[in-house]
Amino acid sequence: MKMNLTRRLALTALAVASTFAVVGIANAQSYPDRPIKLVLPYPPGGVTDLLARALAEKLAPRLGQPVVVENKAGAGTVLASDAVARAPADGYTLLLAASSLGTAPLLYEKVAYDAIRSFAPITQVASVVHILVVHPSLPVNSVAELVAYSKQNPDKLSYASTGTGTSTHLEGELFKTMAQASITHIPYKGSAPALTDLVAGRTQVMFDAWGSSGPFVKAGKLRALAVTTSRRSDILPELPTVAESGLPGYEVMPWLGLVAPAGTPIAVVDRLHKEVHDALKEPDLRERFKGWGLEIIGSTPMEFASFLRRDIDQSARVIKAANIKAE
Repeated sequence: MKMNLTRRLALTALAVASTFAVVGIANAQSYPDRPIKLVLPYPPGGVTDLLARALAEKLAPRLGQPVVVENKAGAGTVLASDAVARAPADGYTLLLAASSLGTAPLLYEKVAYDAIRSFAPITQVASVVHILVVHPSLPVNSVAELVAYSKQNPDKLSYASTGTGTSTHLEGELFKTMAQASITHIPYKGSAPALTDLVAGRTQVMFDAWGSSGPFVKAGKLRALAVTTSRRSDILPELPTVAESGLPGYEVMPWLGLVAPAGTPIAVVDRLHKEVHDALKEPDLRERFKGWGLEIIGSTPMEFASFLRRDIDQSARVIKAANIKAE
């Protein structure tokens, strides 16, 4: 009798699980049947906002449903990330995340989501081309010369960042650690004020996005030394990497990627990846990305998940070594 009861319970559990699986497959096959919300953790007007709206515009006809961009700025991108992590795992609420998705839980004490376990990676949409720039008065023309100068002039250099805990801050701290250089960090509230002081010579060094610092480089007001990625950028092929021009092993790739709440059906994730991947092949979108200082990636969900882990591990090491705390 006991064996029969156990067997009946097991069969009942199997039947329930099978029912949920069938329902999940059916829902995935009919996806999407209503508008999709693309949450952005930044205010309107920036490059990320332009990217989100351009991508939404391309995805809507491919998915057969409107893709509505919702700007949800605040709390160092935690507000938007937390909202998406708590949303139903049905593919109708997505997050256009940036590098801060992984760094925020390392910087803020009260973050409810986990950058890995709370989300289903869809694709790394693009990398943001970041460059190392210096004020023209600085007598250096390469990363090797900057490293040497910083050691010969300890505590005389300062580097600007777009804020404590931002990617530009972490890039600077990684540089300091690897170069064993003594350079003072000066945080600003955004790229514009940081570049203003850098151009004025009140600071001498900065890691920044090409999209914002490029005009100053072209005008001769700043000198570009290198890109932060492991290989040269297709947008700036003449500019060497930090690694090849004086600091071997240095590599940072600020990124923008699409994630859904954890538990989103695999079929839905695969559909979204396919449509984004195909949209990123369109020539007009590629040209717009290039103009914004973005390099298209379009990685698979598995590749993006692997990249996320490596990126978070590196950020964690830098944050711990530099004892960085959120403001």
